[in-house]
Amino acid sequence: MPRDTSTGAVLENMVIPALLKGGYKVLKQQIIGKRPGGRAHKVDLIAIDTEGRKIIISMKWQQVGGTAEQKVPFEIISLIDAMRTGNYLKAYLVLGGEGWSLRDFYIKHGLDKYITEINLVHIVSLENFVYLVNTGKL
Repeated sequence: MPRDTSTGAVLENMVIPALLKGGYKVLKQQIIGKRPGGRAHKVDLIAIDTEGRKIIISMKWQQVGGTAEQKVPFEIISLIDAMRTGNYLKAYLVLGGEGWSLRDFYIKHGLDKYITEINLVHIVSLENFVYLVNTGKL
């Protein structure tokens, strides 16, 4: 049986109500430029605060062991590039699901010594992201 690859949409639908309740406008599946290498860079969400500032939100779901973990470093590099070249307040990479073996490594700054300017991207768990939205600390 083929794997269910629609879990990203489920993750979006878990986060959007919190953002809307927090006063953000939400744009789904937005192309924000090009990734290193030239392909289009589409992010899951752009949240726009009450002052019109844009926040990039990229989400990765790892339900069981798989390839999402290997995609994280390139997504971070792509988000750093977007932060350098675009007009964004912040960028978040939200890691959801129970299938991660490297989530703590990513969230606890394990990539800091490997990727310069990683401070431009906030890597958080789904639960922490919802907490930040709910408490107005996004």
